Amino acid sequence: MNIGLISHDAKKKLMQNFCIAYRGILAKNELYATGTTGRLIEEVTNLTIHKYLAGHLGGVQQLGAQIESNDIDLVIFLRDPLNPKVHEPDVNNIVKMCDTHNIPLATNLATAELLIRALDRGDLEWREMYK
Repeated sequence: MNIGLISHDAKKKLMQNFCIAYRGILAKNELYATGTTGRLIEEVTNLTIHKYLAGHLGGVQQLGAQIESNDIDLVIFLRDPLNPKVHEPDVNNIVKMCDTHNIPLATNLATAELLIRALDRGDLEWREMYK
């Protein structure tokens, strides 16, 4: 499965910790991330991540193009709903694209954990047929 990873600045440490905790599951999949998020995850997990540009430099659009092409099976976008910054990725576009293409999306840690465990159980295998 192809997994997209994005996080706002205030959630980057949380994303690192999430990826450390679920490294075993994530390692079995192809990972795609915006530049800074991907680099930070690689530093603490040694996972191989296909990195786009930083989110504010076009990385979200690059990931969005992959979503539009139905090449991403799951997106984890840990966002900061209380303090979004102008330069950070816009969650609304990602949500819209995931909804349009029926791609599971987590925007918080609780949902991310549910989706990653479902992935591990094989509950997302329907995505292979959906493509």
